Amino acid sequence: MLGLRCIVGDLRSSGRLLWRLQGPCAPWRCRVQLQGRPPQQTRSSSRGPAPSAPLRLRTRLLVTLLFGGGLLGVWAYVHFEKQQRRRRQRLEQLRQVALGQGTFSLLDHTGRSRTKRDFLGSWVLLYFGFTHCPDICPDELDKLSAVVSSLDRDAALPPVQPLFITVDPQRDDVPALARYVRDFHPRLIGLTGTEEEVKHAGRDYRVYASAGPKDEDGDYIVDHTILIYLVSPDGLFLDYYNRMKSQEQIEDSIRNHIKNYAGL
Repeated sequence: MLGLRCIVGDLRSSGRLLWRLQGPCAPWRCRVQLQGRPPQQTRSSSRGPAPSAPLRLRTRLLVTLLFGGGLLGVWAYVHFEKQQRRRRQRLEQLRQVALGQGTFSLLDHTGRSRTKRDFLGSWVLLYFGFTHCPDICPDELDKLSAVVSSLDRDAALPPVQPLFITVDPQRDDVPALARYVRDFHPRLIGLTGTEEEVKHAGRDYRVYASAGPKDEDGDYIVDHTILIYLVSPDGLFLDYYNRMKSQEQIEDSIRNHIKNYAGL
């Protein structure tokens, strides 16, 4: 009987031990529960809530804008340097090969002595011709005068000085020039001189002029270069316009030259 009680007691003790080992407070269950806790819950409890989606979007947008702005700034700088380099190269070429580097000393249509220095600092439209020219010279001087008059109406532009230098000094003296220039722009200045002085002025712009044979009345035609020259305020040749250039084309060209002009 005593032995039976011991067996029953042992069974009860074993049952309580088994319940403890299998119950919710079993040691390995606690360890498994701790070890199996989701990692994100542990991080979130220690580091706070994750950043919201709009904040991340704004950050990306800001980075994109900064990067794009940097690229645009680099492009603008490279473009500016390229333009400046081209301008410096062009100015250097003008210094080396530009026409009109010499000077001249002539008489204007009022009998006043004029040199090239008198026109430095001004834009000049220059034409070489002669007063007995039947049609070409009057047509070109009409076009030159119309260009100057049109540019005069633009207050943003400096005045352009029209000049006419004869290639026929034997017939185009001061009184002949005075009568001739009255038919064109009121600021047109006619210039003449000795044969050598006139040749020197034309040679500086590589102007060709050759008198033809005289007719029964002693009249003759002078074959010459038919160009309108644009002279910069430095006194150097900048551009030229032949008979095929219209008034509008010449005006646009002069406006562009004035806008982009850089003194030597």
